[in-house]
Amino acid sequence: MSSVSAPTKPAPTDSSDSLRLVRGLSLLDATMIVIGSMIGSGIFIVSAKSMTLVGSPGWMLAAWAIAGVVTITGALCCAELAAMMPHAGGQYVFLREAYGPATGFLFGWTLFFVVQTGTIAAVAVAFAIFMGVLTPTISENVYLIHPIHLGSYAITLSTQQLVAIVLIIFLTFTNTRGLKTGKVIQNTFTFTKTAALIGLIVVGLLLGRNAGSAAYASSWWNPWANSGWNPSVALPGMQTTNGFWLLMLVGLAMVGPLFAQSAWNNVTFTGSEIREPGRNLPRALLIGCGVVVLLYLLANLAYIVTLPLNAFPALRVPPNTLATETMKAALGRPGLILMAIAIMVSTFGCNNGLILAGARIYYAMARDGLFFKRAANLSARRVPVVALMAQGLWTCLLTLPRTVTTDPVTHQFKYGQVYSQLLDYVVSADLIFYALMVGAVFVMRRKAADLERPYRTFGYPVVPVIYIVLAVLLVIDLAYLTPATSGIGYLLVLAGIPVYLIWRRQAKAA
Repeated sequence: MSSVSAPTKPAPTDSSDSLRLVRGLSLLDATMIVIGSMIGSGIFIVSAKSMTLVGSPGWMLAAWAIAGVVTITGALCCAELAAMMPHAGGQYVFLREAYGPATGFLFGWTLFFVVQTGTIAAVAVAFAIFMGVLTPTISENVYLIHPIHLGSYAITLSTQQLVAIVLIIFLTFTNTRGLKTGKVIQNTFTFTKTAALIGLIVVGLLLGRNAGSAAYASSWWNPWANSGWNPSVALPGMQTTNGFWLLMLVGLAMVGPLFAQSAWNNVTFTGSEIREPGRNLPRALLIGCGVVVLLYLLANLAYIVTLPLNAFPALRVPPNTLATETMKAALGRPGLILMAIAIMVSTFGCNNGLILAGARIYYAMARDGLFFKRAANLSARRVPVVALMAQGLWTCLLTLPRTVTTDPVTHQFKYGQVYSQLLDYVVSADLIFYALMVGAVFVMRRKAADLERPYRTFGYPVVPVIYIVLAVLLVIDLAYLTPATSGIGYLLVLAGIPVYLIWRRQAKAA
């Protein structure tokens, strides 16, 4: 592994192969990866839980706005690292160079084991759920393989799961056909779903607005004045007695918005394939994140002016979502169908971006001897086919296991998703990796002061400090309110240490 600590040394990737990754992504393509990877299913779903936690329109919008500040400040910092180290693997390379290969590996391990693959699985199942709005044959209750119980877990294959698996396989295959195919799909679907999200905003703000909505019939900043506020619906056992607990709940309510705004870092994974990266990577990050944060705030405002406050807790489980109900309230049944199709388009494009970018992480790790050796190879079309296939296989497997609980009233089995459980576990750990990336701006300015920086973080050092402070406060908040969930997440990350040691030993032996 070569270092980037001095400008005279070669880049750590792509310089020694007869086949190299091709710089075939323009500023528009890179921006579409940022926007397309961010806009998935989250914006249509997660606000219901956030509202359930905070109980008022003002605090719900505040949770989204603060999450937006976290996203924008993170992107401002990431842009400096991406411009100075435009290599395949992106954030993995930043962490490796700033803190050493072990930290980079643990990030890549978490990404492959849970974050990237779990998100791809979640988005694929969301695609299938909204396809079920169009045809009842696609359902989690229509089984091809009935539940096989294994204690508190089960293995199933429903038509819904099958559609998700087919989508993952299809998009993995199309991305093996070359970068051009992947970017055409990405650009087409990102433009389409961005237009659909703008359509939702316009319909909600202009046609859906009514006097009985949360914006007009409830207190904006005093949830105690709003009848029926009960955060224990979202967090069992949670009681609030004062403003301090309300602020703690605002922090917890930010988890969904942060998840919906995540994946902006995916464009850095394709750093070796972006033309003029010193110029285009920072611009793509800032334009893409700015557009999405603004659209998300407007979409939530559309929900608030259209739907009554008591509708939010009831709309937490797809396909009954804030987005579908907003369109239905404005346009009737046709609005519901249009929104279901729009969400299918959104999730399709989102998954294409996640699949395209994620494989570049494992390709970079393999080149460092920290992943399967064949994943470091490129195909004749200059794409990491083995890395794509490994990612696709594990993602498909993640869609099969289900969590099993028993309904206390009906005593019937209820099935959840294991990947959703895993994603809940690693929220805190993933946030720490983001904070470490932002901290790498400070580290690399000391460690590689002479390295060329086409872009320097706007507002340095205030902007990175803001991000790190907000991230640390949120990690503490989650550790206090959900200690078991956060603790399991850290254990999942630390489980990568023995795997790292094995890979390193094999790499040294080779």
